[in-house]
Amino acid sequence: MKIESLRRLRGPNVYLSRPAVVARLRLDRLTDVETCDVTGFPERLLRALPGLAEHHCAAGAPGGFVSRLRGGTYFGHVTEHVCLELSQLIGRDVSFGRTVSAGEPGCYDLILECPVDESPGSDVPRDLLEAAVELVLAVEAGRPAAPDLDELAARAEREAAGPSTRSIIAAARRRGIPVERFDDLSLLRLGWGTRRRMAWAAMTDRTSGVGIDIAGDKQVTRRLLDEAGVPMPEGGTARTVAEALRWLDRLGGPVVVKPRCGRQGEHVALHLRTTEEVEQAFAEAGGDVIVERQLGGRDYRVLVVAGEVVAAAERIEARVVGDGHSTIDELIDEVNADPRRGVGHSRALTRVTADPRMLQRQGLDGDGVPAAGVEVRLAATGNLSTGATSSDVTDRIHDDVARLCLRVTALLGLDIAGIDLRLPGIDRPLPPVAGRDEVTAGVIEVNAVPGLRMHLAPVRGRPRDVGDAIVRAMFPAGSDGRIPTVAVTGTNGKTTVARMTAHLLADNGVRVGLATTDDVRIDGRVVYRADSTGPLSAQMVLGDPGVQAAVLETARGGLLRRGMGYDWSDVGVLTNITADHLGQDGLVTVEDLAHVKALVAERVRDGGTLVLNADDPWVRSLVDRPRVRADRKRIVWFSLDPGQPVLVEHLARGATAYLLHDGWVVQQTGARRTPLIRAAEIPGAYGGAAPHVVANALAAIAAARALGAGQEAVCRRLAEFDPPVDNPGRGTLLRLDDISVFVDYAHNPAALAATLRTLHRLWGPDRCVAAVTLPGDRRDDLLAACAQVIADGVSRAVLYEDEDPRGRRPGDVSALMEREMRARRPKLAALRAPDWRDAVAEALGLAAPGDVVLVLYETLAPVLELLADLGAVPAGEAVPALPGRAPRATVAPGRSLMENDRVPIPGYRG
Repeated sequence: MKIESLRRLRGPNVYLSRPAVVARLRLDRLTDVETCDVTGFPERLLRALPGLAEHHCAAGAPGGFVSRLRGGTYFGHVTEHVCLELSQLIGRDVSFGRTVSAGEPGCYDLILECPVDESPGSDVPRDLLEAAVELVLAVEAGRPAAPDLDELAARAEREAAGPSTRSIIAAARRRGIPVERFDDLSLLRLGWGTRRRMAWAAMTDRTSGVGIDIAGDKQVTRRLLDEAGVPMPEGGTARTVAEALRWLDRLGGPVVVKPRCGRQGEHVALHLRTTEEVEQAFAEAGGDVIVERQLGGRDYRVLVVAGEVVAAAERIEARVVGDGHSTIDELIDEVNADPRRGVGHSRALTRVTADPRMLQRQGLDGDGVPAAGVEVRLAATGNLSTGATSSDVTDRIHDDVARLCLRVTALLGLDIAGIDLRLPGIDRPLPPVAGRDEVTAGVIEVNAVPGLRMHLAPVRGRPRDVGDAIVRAMFPAGSDGRIPTVAVTGTNGKTTVARMTAHLLADNGVRVGLATTDDVRIDGRVVYRADSTGPLSAQMVLGDPGVQAAVLETARGGLLRRGMGYDWSDVGVLTNITADHLGQDGLVTVEDLAHVKALVAERVRDGGTLVLNADDPWVRSLVDRPRVRADRKRIVWFSLDPGQPVLVEHLARGATAYLLHDGWVVQQTGARRTPLIRAAEIPGAYGGAAPHVVANALAAIAAARALGAGQEAVCRRLAEFDPPVDNPGRGTLLRLDDISVFVDYAHNPAALAATLRTLHRLWGPDRCVAAVTLPGDRRDDLLAACAQVIADGVSRAVLYEDEDPRGRRPGDVSALMEREMRARRPKLAALRAPDWRDAVAEALGLAAPGDVVLVLYETLAPVLELLADLGAVPAGEAVPALPGRAPRATVAPGRSLMENDRVPIPGYRG
């Protein structure tokens, strides 16, 4: 039994709404073996992992998995549950798992939930799966099975987001703000496009770099605050031991020695009174230090966010209390047993360690046994990083103290700051002072990126949701950080619909981000050229700070292999669902394909709009799926057939649809029809000869209107759509002398049939020549169906192979196509060419004047370059005037851009 591969699904996916991993598991010798076939296996497994007794499995109640174990279940299922239990044991709180057949005996896909903010690059999931496989094999063989998870647990904790970062993530998600952690860092990306913000722990993208540098240099901070009259302890810098000792002489003890540019309380020494103590502290601090008078009173931290005091805490140095019989080291071990304590900043509290100097000052060491009730201080500072604890005192802070902290934050130019103070009490007014030598209470430090742990989980007092305060500061007035977003999916037409929608939305300077099969475009400019229908491309668009609206083509492959790159969209468009890609990624039937595409419908936000094709039975069926929750969304149908029953019922309820009526694209709400544009005038529809393009335009109009685009603007922008420029490679018509060349990407039976019907309407069935290729990763029956459609639709054909055979042997696809085409039409002139260049040349050579050559391509750019080199030029929508065909209809300028249906429209009889 072994793990063959693993892939991570980012964000919502076809299994659940959270990230997951999919692991391919091969059982090998355990194929067809069940747990009841191995004597004693269930009992041995439960002894190794007692927590499995609580797993529900399909029974829906604790003990369900144990029943399956004893009744007999396959070892892929066992490995899934063992991995989930190991995840819980190392602190990864996940519970979802599923095991499905991978299509061949003994091979399964294990789908396992991942923590939502776990780094996509983390090796923890794979290591857990490997550990699960090893444990199951050991139990099956009767060997000892006690997994050592300490290293895995430590790594998972190191990679997990810390408390401060988690609090910001949680606050953002509560407010519906998209948030994504970058790698395993504390860097967060919140919101999309022009509303995107970034935070790194308690620092935002608006935090002043100057302020950070000032706060990072304690002497500069001291001087700035001193000149502003802020009460601070007397002291100054020392770069030599002699200078440090002069400060000791001048100030008298006790003094504090700390690094001038230190952080988190590292190498800060307090309570220093002797030459030896100052010399030692100076050396440990690195030789560039601040020496200042140590103020009495209590140690406080006040958190200021965006001009508001949001939390205050009293910090208590790490300490233990004797019980009369335990050593200090034993007392420390007892304190560190608290599950809230961990290494570094990963948990609410940090593990305690004793500062030998602090023990020495108290006449103790680690082996000492303090009397019962005696308090032993372990560290000099109240930093949580040294094991300190905190008590919330937010409600007790005096107005004087609050005003001082706000003033200090403003003086340094910070949006977020942690002000450290020494005061007799935070609930008292500040004592007046005449000079620094009289300061007995005041500010001792300013922190530009303050830790939030002490406020989030105080040992005493009320926790403060300071992460929410930071999020509120970044997204004021209830903003959710989102930009208008359209997701487009389907089998055919989704690229054209996405491009049309983006074009319609890009009015009056609106900057649209677009991701499609061919590229990513920001404000009309290509920024990335590759198949861009997956989650990384979606994030590329949504993460661009210049994007004001996003249109995302979302394809099957990305959904299955990587998940979605976004959580919700405002508008989801489903063009159609037909046979394609079957045999890939576990898809066997069109119903399987519909299940994948349905994810786009499911992830339209409540109150958003679903734009659906009423002419497609599989699309119509999506509204009945429980996870789509159609009752929470606005449904807008589009159709070429006004008589569709679902459309008639929809309009009878007073709802809105976009349809083809009497040759016009019409917006209809209830019985009220508003004509928008003649179908014959839609760019790329070739005078109405390409009804599938009209359907695409209906979908794009519906999507743009759902986002608030004006009716007149949509019609104007649609008329300006230039297919060769805005939609290259989708029905692109060129002219080479007296031969027409039609370049298209059709590669499944439905798309090929639609394209060939268009050519027949324009040129007739006997005038069509084709240079064709099909992708090799399609199932044989789908390739055969495509070949038969081509055989029925052309009079001459040249077949060639994709440069990427996609898992097939060179020549297999063209041989299959030739066999199927000749079986369909024995007298069909069908040739095979060695590559696409020869295929195009052969097809052009077979064409007679007045013919059209259909070129199906693997990669568009080189095909267009070759045709241009041969002299082909764009033909626009000029089509041949065939005998008996009426001339192309025209509309007077502006007459198709009507505001409502009360204006008479020439030729419209609605």
